[in-house]
Amino acid sequence: MGYWYCLPDPLFTNPTCSVLEDRTGDLLGATIAKDGQWRFPYQSDVPEKFKAAIVEFEDHRFYSHWGVDPIGIGRAIVQNIKNKSVVSGASTLSMQVIRMSRGSKKRNLWNKIIETILATRLEWSYSKDEIIALHASNAPFGGNVVGLDAAAWRYYGKQAKLMTWGEAATLAVLPNSPALIHPGRNRDALLQKRNRLLRRLNEKSIIDDLTADLAMEEPLPEKPIALPQLAPHLLDRAKVDYFKNSRKNITRLTSTIDRSLQRQLNQIIRKYHLDLRQNEIHNLAALIVEVETGNVLAYVGNEAQSGLEHGQSVDVIKAPRSTGSILKPFLMAFALQEGSVLPNSILTDIPTQIKGYRPENYNRTYDGVIPLNTALSRSLNIPFIHLLRKYGLERFHSDLNKIGLTTINKSPKHYGLTLTLGGAEGTLWDITQAYTGMSRTLNFYNRNSGTYRNNGFKSLNYNHKNSSKNIDIEDLKEPPILSASAIWHTFEAMKKVERPTSEGDWESFRSSHAIAWKTGTSFGFRDAWAVGVTPKYVVGVWVGNADGEGRPGLVGVKAAAPVLFDIFDLLPASRWFDPPYNDMEQTFICKQSGYRALDICEKDSVWIPETGLKASACTHHQTIHLDPSEQYRVHSSCENPTDMIHKNWFVLPPIEEYFHAQNNPSYQKLPPFRSDCFLADNDAQQVMQLIYPKRNTKIYVPKDLDGNLSKTVFKIAHRTPQSIVHWHIDATYVGETRHFHEMEFAPKAGEHTLTLVDEKGNRLETKFEILSR
Repeated sequence: MGYWYCLPDPLFTNPTCSVLEDRTGDLLGATIAKDGQWRFPYQSDVPEKFKAAIVEFEDHRFYSHWGVDPIGIGRAIVQNIKNKSVVSGASTLSMQVIRMSRGSKKRNLWNKIIETILATRLEWSYSKDEIIALHASNAPFGGNVVGLDAAAWRYYGKQAKLMTWGEAATLAVLPNSPALIHPGRNRDALLQKRNRLLRRLNEKSIIDDLTADLAMEEPLPEKPIALPQLAPHLLDRAKVDYFKNSRKNITRLTSTIDRSLQRQLNQIIRKYHLDLRQNEIHNLAALIVEVETGNVLAYVGNEAQSGLEHGQSVDVIKAPRSTGSILKPFLMAFALQEGSVLPNSILTDIPTQIKGYRPENYNRTYDGVIPLNTALSRSLNIPFIHLLRKYGLERFHSDLNKIGLTTINKSPKHYGLTLTLGGAEGTLWDITQAYTGMSRTLNFYNRNSGTYRNNGFKSLNYNHKNSSKNIDIEDLKEPPILSASAIWHTFEAMKKVERPTSEGDWESFRSSHAIAWKTGTSFGFRDAWAVGVTPKYVVGVWVGNADGEGRPGLVGVKAAAPVLFDIFDLLPASRWFDPPYNDMEQTFICKQSGYRALDICEKDSVWIPETGLKASACTHHQTIHLDPSEQYRVHSSCENPTDMIHKNWFVLPPIEEYFHAQNNPSYQKLPPFRSDCFLADNDAQQVMQLIYPKRNTKIYVPKDLDGNLSKTVFKIAHRTPQSIVHWHIDATYVGETRHFHEMEFAPKAGEHTLTLVDEKGNRLETKFEILSR
């Protein structure tokens, strides 16, 4: 009974290296074991060449004995008597496995007896192949190299299964005399032992004459080779995700990484790091994902040579960073799916202040109104603030959680309207995962006759074992998160992304790939983002400083986008997404407003998301009444209805019109009313609007060097710019304007009333407060 339980389980408890492999088993990186040894984890598959070599060299009757070789013992006794010393121990591979498992026990008769007993017991519990695998995984190979896998990489820089006969024979003789590997001595002895083994293999017809001759010509390894460190941050991540709490002490992970692509990505990141560090920008991260599987093909968590002082050990891919504008496409997609807007619907783009928050566009200009898809392609902030107010902050916050943005974990009120402009933090992992989910959802819908899957937005994966796992997959008729049409229209807008030139105009990026892409820049120029999407791949890029230091020029379109496009040049081109016509309807929209058409507007036939049919009809077109000269508006109080000329007109509110007309020379302003036609309701809001300040605005005014308050610029938009507008502050007349309606004032600290009256008596009044700093 004691014999049956005498074998330890497990046999080996030595610490092993943390090892990361690519999807084919090639080494990406490893860290040394806790005891200072390069000891890779147990490997059950032993290459046939090494297996043949080690059996021939150490125990050529291995497959016929039961752990102890009686013939070998007899031979050893005879040899030891003749030489009057111990020259042969007759240890079988099984006995050697037992000896290695027991550690550094003295080599005496008593321990030999124990090894013999345990070796026979070993044969009862393990197959011959398993015993060879235990031997190969734990045998010493010189210095601090333990195990065949570590030895193959340390001495030959390759997987053990790729070794030649000469290399396999060299490593087969080493466990017997590990010191022979020393590069400065014992080279002849090692060479002779290897070649003797090769001749024996040839004599037994395991290898032919030519193979033996070529193998004996192979050079011996020199000093140990440094192990690859192609994905150090992913290896660190694997330690936390898989190794740290592993009950079976697993420290090897075969990943989904493509080793060749990983090398190329490292080179691109290094190239850009050399350029960016001239501007004190030290850190970059990038991720390449296969859309269909969600497998990570390449992972650079940080530039490995950025320096410890610049946080090179920080894995930025999983670090929360300010998102900038990178979330805007998600808002567009959700708003399209809701049906409140259409892809070409115009959004407000004017100076805006909401409860003290004053967003600005990056280029500090305004278009008055701008189509949604153009607003996204230009990444304008103000239109998306208005879109977020319309869609709902709480709703969008919930949607972001649904698509996997795990770091947006505070209440919606915490983020406010800045949620879509960088007021939240996201990780490159989560953001890339969300865009991958969009691409996968659209692909599946087009490929499977208009159905969805409930795992469209599944997590990214870098563990090769999980590559084919699809748990609880269900086909659905309705989109679980985002519809195919909303995604397609969003990608179409992203494909046309533009950037501002130095002259203030807009130009489109050109690429050899059709890519839906988006950049983002955080407040203070601390984070630069770029994400690109195709039907097959998603690439995410982050550029910045790990310590959060901002730098001039650290913007997504300049710092991150060039990296993105260089990465896409590594990938095979793919055709663009097919339009999901099953989820769209062809309908008429007003060409100028982008909303559902009225009878009184110029129409355009377009494909819109099916949900867009419930969008409201255009409110920007109206029928106006002109006098016979067609220069002035009139109404029945001042003109005979039979003499009126009726025209359909695209009408914008005064402020939107003011900015829109500056950028669109073809825009026709609403004609003024004839001098004898007074507005029936005298509604000045229809004629003029305040650009600044808005009602009840609190204005913080600094003091000049002389101690007086600085002046504040007040500005309005008038439907008829040539009109005279009279300005009053607190019932005191302060001046008039014509054509350009703005004035500078320096009111005292406190509350004030601004009153505006134009030459036709239209009146506008607002209160504001001056606060002295």
